[in-house]
Amino acid sequence: MELEIIDQKAREWLHVAAERIRASFQTNLSIDTKSGRNDLVTNMDKETERYFVEVIHEAFPSHRVFGEEGTADKVKDLKGIVWIIDPIDGTLNFVTQKRGFAISVAVYQDGIGQLGYIYDVEKDELYFGQKEQGAYVNGRRLDPVDPVSGLADHLLIANLSASRKYPILWEAIKASRGLRLYGAASLEYMAVATGRAGAYLSANLAPWDLAAGKIIAEEVGCIVKRLDQTEIDMLEKGSSIVALPQVYEELVKNYLK
Repeated sequence: MELEIIDQKAREWLHVAAERIRASFQTNLSIDTKSGRNDLVTNMDKETERYFVEVIHEAFPSHRVFGEEGTADKVKDLKGIVWIIDPIDGTLNFVTQKRGFAISVAVYQDGIGQLGYIYDVEKDELYFGQKEQGAYVNGRRLDPVDPVSGLADHLLIANLSASRKYPILWEAIKASRGLRLYGAASLEYMAVATGRAGAYLSANLAPWDLAAGKIIAEEVGCIVKRLDQTEIDMLEKGSSIVALPQVYEELVKNYLK
């Protein structure tokens, strides 16, 4: 019953947050850099995270919030219920294009992903997954991914840091139908979950970049691992691959060594 209440509240809060972000399109943003000139944070990132922290703590005082922008709780374990939030995934896209970004919200219980939400704000598309209950976009159930089509049948998404760590990935790109990069990890996860791409590889993602995407992608049969094929620690930054089953097998066998 608690997950049903959490789901209801999460959807309400996502739509409120999205409306606030859309309203900001007509305002002047306050923009700062973090690790470099392409790693941006805006007042809307901070305000959106603060909004989620406030409403979650008010509605569910025992829940903790693990977020990117410094207003959430100091989370060192995943005991109980922990919300993992990226208020604006793809901030550079948000600032420069007003599209290609998403709100990413995940609910983990004792370390297990239970509910995942990725809201493409500009497209008004809400991806949702619940453990062992399937995945959906705007209420339409997503079909399981193709378990047998291989790398040659699909586009590949790989950021430059992944290709630098594994130079042989350029050979994988040549073996695929082509390379794409969207600039928002959550939406790149959804490109794979919906079969629009065969795999997405990144050398360094934070928990909030992939927490919701992992839940949704696994519900449709995708494989989600570190690039060295180990399990993902949802408290640590690290590499990530999400892939269709056969594409994963080919990448592991031929390119991720």
